[in-house]
Amino acid sequence: MGLLSNLMSKIFSHAGTNVAVTTGASAAPATGPSTPSAQSAVPPAAASPPAGPATPSKAVDVTAILDGLAAKNPEKLDWKKSIVDLMKLVGMDSSFKARKELAKELNYTGDPNDSAAMNVWLHKQVLIKISENGGKVPEHLLS
Repeated sequence: MGLLSNLMSKIFSHAGTNVAVTTGASAAPATGPSTPSAQSAVPPAAASPPAGPATPSKAVDVTAILDGLAAKNPEKLDWKKSIVDLMKLVGMDSSFKARKELAKELNYTGDPNDSAAMNVWLHKQVLIKISENGGKVPEHLLS
């Protein structure tokens, strides 16, 4: 996954981790100070049951990383609502062409020329993929 893996590596590199793009939730432990909220990686599907086979490695706090990058950025970028802002924040090309390529990579089945619908779908899918690969993303951004 070219663009998606590039985007995720840009995010996870700020946590000092080496996280491979997979379909599971595995991540190397973060190398900075850990917080109680970043103690385990739980795939979204396993988030409801209290006792499941969760991966014991620590999740990467994506919110802390992206909020930190946004605070340092001269532009007011809202990564929580915009795929364009998310891509800009990590230093990626956020052009319509790049987003169409990312949508194709993620198997978008809607009209790629309807940028508004595609952007909403892309944003959600990218955050889901980040979550599935060891990123701690707020639940309300995944639904």
